[in-house]
Amino acid sequence: LDQVGVGQLIRMGVEKGRSTRPNLKVGICGEHGGDPKSVEFCHRTGLDYVSCSPYRVPIARLAAAQAVLRENREKKPGKGRKK
Repeated sequence: LDQVGVGQLIRMGVEKGRSTRPNLKVGICGEHGGDPKSVEFCHRTGLDYVSCSPYRVPIARLAAAQAVLRENREKKPGKGRKK
């Protein structure tokens, strides 16, 4: 997923859609839904779900869990593994 070009359009769509309808469910469908970097981008952007082909589901679930853990670690400075 081109996070600069297409990503900007996705962020704009989410922002404008939810400014009109706050409970709007937004997601992405296709092979990007199974790409770990795209899944993390979708999480950071506030998408509600990703959809992908069945063989990519385990990868997508793992990437989604890692995105949540990364976000939680960033919210709590000083917690987690030392670098």
